[in-house]
Amino acid sequence: MNGFNAIAIDGPSGVGKSTMAKRLAKSFGFLYVDTGAIYRTLGLACYEAGIDRKDEDAVMELLPTLDIAIRYNEQGEQCMYLNGLDVSRKIREPEISLCASDVSAHPRVRSFLLDMQRKFARENNVIMDGRDIGTVVLPDAELKIFLTASAEVRARRRYNELKEKGSDVSFDEVLRDMILRDEKDTTRAAAPLKKAEDAVELDSGGMSIEETFGRLCEIIINRLAVSPEEKA
Repeated sequence: MNGFNAIAIDGPSGVGKSTMAKRLAKSFGFLYVDTGAIYRTLGLACYEAGIDRKDEDAVMELLPTLDIAIRYNEQGEQCMYLNGLDVSRKIREPEISLCASDVSAHPRVRSFLLDMQRKFARENNVIMDGRDIGTVVLPDAELKIFLTASAEVRARRRYNELKEKGSDVSFDEVLRDMILRDEKDTTRAAAPLKKAEDAVELDSGGMSIEETFGRLCEIIINRLAVSPEEKA
């Protein structure tokens, strides 16, 4: 990996991949890359343009016209920009999650966006989270982690998060979307969600956020021989 360490964190929607990856990156001095946010941004673009996101040709025709960029704010947090506008909060809405799942199912779309993701790993110590990081995006990553939890646990977490942000959603709606997203992600033809053979699996269902973070820190320290104080 060109002298850099890459950590791949995969798992289903709402399991806390992004929350953990952000904290871990900050603690260990790695660059955090939320690859799912790229597909969410594209999904939002299709949604706003009225494009049939299940039509691969239509999505591919739209893609080259878009300016999708990853930027980092003063706190080191990843922000997604679509045609110059910060859409970091908008892409987290439930309907955009389904849009992201649809566009990410297209092989040509994934191929188009693959170089953007791999470029970060070639040039930095990175922690990437998504659904196919360890299996497709970074198959040679030094450490692969598969973070999981039941659909009910994940839906409750997402519901609480959305309510805190003022979204008018019901738990049943969030759970229904979560189950549908799981089905789409695990059965799609292009890079379906699955655990890499050499990944370390961690079920966070019975753990608090701090317990999950602590366990992940232990895994990284033991596997990569780095400490939280060590900067990239």
